Amino acid sequence: MTENAQQQPPAPSTELPTQYAPADVEGPLYERWVDKGYFAADAKSDKPAYTIVIPPPNVTGSLHLGHAFQHTLMDALTRRKRMQGYESLWLPGMDHAGIATQNKVEQQLAEEGKSRHDLGREAFVERVWQWKEEYGGKILGQMRRLGDGVDWDRERFTMDEGLSKAVLTIFKKLYEDELIYRAERIINWCPRCLTAISDIEVEYQEDDGELVSIKYGEGEETLVVATTRAETMLGDTAVAVHPDDERYRHLIGKRIKLPLTDRSIPVVADTHVDPEFGTGAVKVTPAHDPNDFAIGQRHGLESITVMDERAVITAHGPFQGLDRFEARSAIVAALRSQGRIVAEKRPYVHSVGHCSRCKTTIEPRLSMQWWVKVGPLAKAAGDAVRDGRVKIHPEDMSKRYFDWVDNMHDWCISRQLWWGHRIPVWYGPEGEVVCVGPDEEPPTGEGWKQDTDVLDTWFSSGLWPFSTLGWPEQTEDLRKFYPTDVLLTGHDIIFFWVARMMMFGLYAMDGEVPFHTIALTGLVRDERGKKMSKSFGNVVDPLDWMDKYGSDAVRFTLARGANPGTDVPIGEEWVQASRNFANKIWNATRFALMNGATVEGPLPEASRMSATDRWILSRLNKTVAQVDALYEDYQFAKLSDALFHFAWDEVFDWYVELSKTTFIAGGEAAEVSKRVLGEVLDVTLKLLHPVVPFVTDTLWTTLTGGESVVIAEWPKDSGFRDAAAEREIETLQSVITEVRRFRADQGLQPGQRVPARLTLDGTALAPHEAAIRQLLRLQPEGDSFTATATLPVGGAEVALDLSGTIDVAAERKRLAKDLAAAEKEKAQATAKLGNEAFLAKAPDNVVDKIRGRLAKAEEDIARIQAQLDRLPEA
Repeated sequence: MTENAQQQPPAPSTELPTQYAPADVEGPLYERWVDKGYFAADAKSDKPAYTIVIPPPNVTGSLHLGHAFQHTLMDALTRRKRMQGYESLWLPGMDHAGIATQNKVEQQLAEEGKSRHDLGREAFVERVWQWKEEYGGKILGQMRRLGDGVDWDRERFTMDEGLSKAVLTIFKKLYEDELIYRAERIINWCPRCLTAISDIEVEYQEDDGELVSIKYGEGEETLVVATTRAETMLGDTAVAVHPDDERYRHLIGKRIKLPLTDRSIPVVADTHVDPEFGTGAVKVTPAHDPNDFAIGQRHGLESITVMDERAVITAHGPFQGLDRFEARSAIVAALRSQGRIVAEKRPYVHSVGHCSRCKTTIEPRLSMQWWVKVGPLAKAAGDAVRDGRVKIHPEDMSKRYFDWVDNMHDWCISRQLWWGHRIPVWYGPEGEVVCVGPDEEPPTGEGWKQDTDVLDTWFSSGLWPFSTLGWPEQTEDLRKFYPTDVLLTGHDIIFFWVARMMMFGLYAMDGEVPFHTIALTGLVRDERGKKMSKSFGNVVDPLDWMDKYGSDAVRFTLARGANPGTDVPIGEEWVQASRNFANKIWNATRFALMNGATVEGPLPEASRMSATDRWILSRLNKTVAQVDALYEDYQFAKLSDALFHFAWDEVFDWYVELSKTTFIAGGEAAEVSKRVLGEVLDVTLKLLHPVVPFVTDTLWTTLTGGESVVIAEWPKDSGFRDAAAEREIETLQSVITEVRRFRADQGLQPGQRVPARLTLDGTALAPHEAAIRQLLRLQPEGDSFTATATLPVGGAEVALDLSGTIDVAAERKRLAKDLAAAEKEKAQATAKLGNEAFLAKAPDNVVDKIRGRLAKAEEDIARIQAQLDRLPEA
């Protein structure tokens, strides 16, 4: 199971310091990995390819726990595949993050008393590039701290030359295929950032607002509508009712007076209206609401824009020039003075969209924008999952995916920014419209101008799986590493990024999927399961934890919480526990080296091994098989937990401890166990390496003398099983555990030695007497031995002489007092549960609590009575 059989003996154990210091190890070790080219992938290799492209972090970003979480899992996948003999490519890169990056530079300019308009477009874009070179990409250095095994030679940026060519190529192709068009529609508009923004950039929160009911019309021809946005009534062009609503049938087709204006508006019938909601009548403002826009389209209504790009009222009249919120109050006051306010509700809590960048309230706005016609693209993306070409894991997340792609609206791809991929369309003086591809010259001459908008960031990141490999050129990388194998990302962007990569990949690559598996993770939360937020004060910088506990500890904690598709709670105590695990691995390996554990030579024949050796090798191979199966199912939490318990419980706490007796005795058995221990540690360190890379590489190279565990061969299940040895050691474990429990119950210190007689003849425990005595601190019985307590366990008998170690009379008195208390508790609980009047009145949770007290009391009575029975008479 090891490739080091022909190597020289391992380096002496003195090369390992007495304590593991992550800060001294991690930085230099990572640079060595990179310098050695371990993470570089070769497109000319004849090895099978395994590819993961990183979800590109924003160039403005820094490493947060969500990044650390997903990067740990992606790193584990690619490290394992590399060890399995794959040409493993994990491709890094960053997103230009249009709005976020432009905001950063505009803030810098504001501190200088300038705006982007003072510089002009060309100079401003140059300034953003300078900012990117100086401040951007901070996260890349932090990824090195985490241990990301990415191919740095292939690092990409969504606005580098190659990716920019890909953007222009696919825009032109979509345009010519009539899948991109320009139209006036309702979009999410940020009055602060002064641009359209995508759905993912809108954050919804419950805000305190107001709901006012307003009377429209005069006399018998009146309707009452309710609204949270009274300021938009200045742009109303109709009132809509349901065609079957008898209350308003007489008004359908008539015109009624719009308050505060000199206009009259029609009453239209539309099935979109819910007659059961509110008054059953809704105001229709096509220029400022997406549902109203749709109603307007169906009924040929005029769209009147009453706010400018900064959300200032432009409608003529006394409200012109007011901010939208100022206008809201002023309009309600004016309506109230005319007696048109029928009802007011304050506060009225409702969900309101905010810009994720600047937190400004979003304004739905009618605007001329560029759109992608998603119908055929979305159908192809849905079909690829339905027919099995792409698997979504966990499978129950597929419904969310289908809910999105099957009901997708056309995608607004234009943004009113200067930083980003500028839309490659030129407008001529006679109304000409020309789309220009990457190798084409734009039209020139008087009156020709390029569109001023840039593309949505998600447009370029939607090309990421193939543009990063050289598309539209047919590169060696593209042929070798596309389609990619796994997309691992959070379930929160399944709609916005995952679906768009699916649409563009299938479209650009002639129906070939961009990835075979979509592995969806949850979100990282605090230890109480609460969302991490600056406002909650519970945001954690993973770099702080790395500084305190090491990167391996952070990685292992995150991996142990990674159940597919579910959120991951994490707290500092758990990271401390993972640090303790790293220390345990270190100390156990150091002990093994000091006692001659080796990987030299083949494993001895099973006939030369003790039951303990055969047991641990049997358990080792089962663990290899279990971990492999869990990796293939993306069960990171379960595989991490399996490795933790195998390493800590079985290898370190049992096999290492049981081996001490063998090492002390020496001889052939000791030499066999040294080789078995070396094998077990070799394989265990390899299994742990993808998740905890730093400590395992340091220990593995010291143990084996190999170059690096990064390029070592992944363990294979040899098929070795020994059920008899497993049963034998399980019996041994039960004996030791039972006697330890008894010792603790009697108040004996762990290191306190006790005379004992072991009756093991005829049992499977007979060969283990030395180990039992060593682990339980049991002395030979001696001439004056008196059996004061006898424990029949595992078919054997352990008789202890406690006469010189405890005061039997005092111990009996203490236990009798505890027994009386437990019996009193049982009697009280039994009486309450036997009281019919009490049971009839008490809440279920109270009754359940008392039942729990009764069960606990009965357990205590049985335990204490057993302890008394084992004690000699005083």
